[in-house]
Amino acid sequence: MMNFRKILSSPSLAAAALFLCAAGCFAQPRMEVAADILNLGEVMFQQPKAVHFELRNSGTEPLLLTAVNASCGCTQVTFPKEPIAPGASARIEAVYDAQLLGTFQKELEVYTNASDEPTYLTLQGRVVTTFEESDYNDFPIDLGNVRLSSNVVEFDDVNSGDRPEAQLQVVNVSRESYKPELMHLPPYLSARYLPEKLAGGRMGRIILTLDSERLKNYGLTETTVYLARKLGDRVSPENEITVSAVLLPAFSHLSAEEMAAAPRMVLSQDSLVFGDLGTKKKASQTILVRNDGRTPLIVSNVQVYGKALNVSLSDRTIQPGKTAKLKVTVIAEHLRKAKAQPRVLIIANDPARPKTTIRVK
Repeated sequence: MMNFRKILSSPSLAAAALFLCAAGCFAQPRMEVAADILNLGEVMFQQPKAVHFELRNSGTEPLLLTAVNASCGCTQVTFPKEPIAPGASARIEAVYDAQLLGTFQKELEVYTNASDEPTYLTLQGRVVTTFEESDYNDFPIDLGNVRLSSNVVEFDDVNSGDRPEAQLQVVNVSRESYKPELMHLPPYLSARYLPEKLAGGRMGRIILTLDSERLKNYGLTETTVYLARKLGDRVSPENEITVSAVLLPAFSHLSAEEMAAAPRMVLSQDSLVFGDLGTKKKASQTILVRNDGRTPLIVSNVQVYGKALNVSLSDRTIQPGKTAKLKVTVIAEHLRKAKAQPRVLIIANDPARPKTTIRVK
């Protein structure tokens, strides 16, 4: 039998054993946080504020966040559930509801496999009610007497029967009281206003509700509504708000056999980069759409957000193993006026990919 003591008596072998032990003993995850205290500054009353903590695994083993507990129900937290590889980064997302006026300091208790002791992260700031104490950075849409947080509302991935809500924040920058009202609402949209009347310097919310059962077609439905700035106001490009909704087809009724035999859409690329158009009035590129499934791929809708794009598809029914060409054209004149990034939307009968969005840069 080999004499283990005799082997360890060798200086070189003993050193090697100590090295291996050290490498194994000290291999562990380690969480580093870019900033463990975030000061949100002044936050408007009843306007939830979203922030995130950047973290990195500087150890040599995967880092696992086992729990993140908020000090009160006023803070909602989401965190990655998958292990974070050595050298990789991640985020802990937090949303403070801003339901109480005054200063606040809220803690997040983070448990990981790197230590038996939790790491504490802190949110702090002050909730205010008037914009005499704040600025208008969160309200970039200037309509004169009022400002909006955005003039684009998007309801994505809506299923039939859903009634999703979207919010716009509005602030009255004048000294007169103001009653917000949206004009030209289509039948599938309704709005309510909290509060119904805003005093000077006060902020409110416009809550839009989408009745998906009143949408007529799958795919993209776009409309324009207008925010009245005063009693008897008229519609104009200055006070318009674009509202879009994407209604998805349902595949829950398919059997396992039908799912296995379903079409499968594969694109040659998921985004297009046109660069600087210079003096060109328009430019075009082509994407290949291939069916890797076992039954025909039927493209029911090919649509664009806004007027900056034109699209054409060479074949709406693509047989298994076959390919169609999607031509995307950018129109410079409308591109300059676009409120949001131009996109192409494809709706097809692929259960794994009923909606595909192609972003155009």
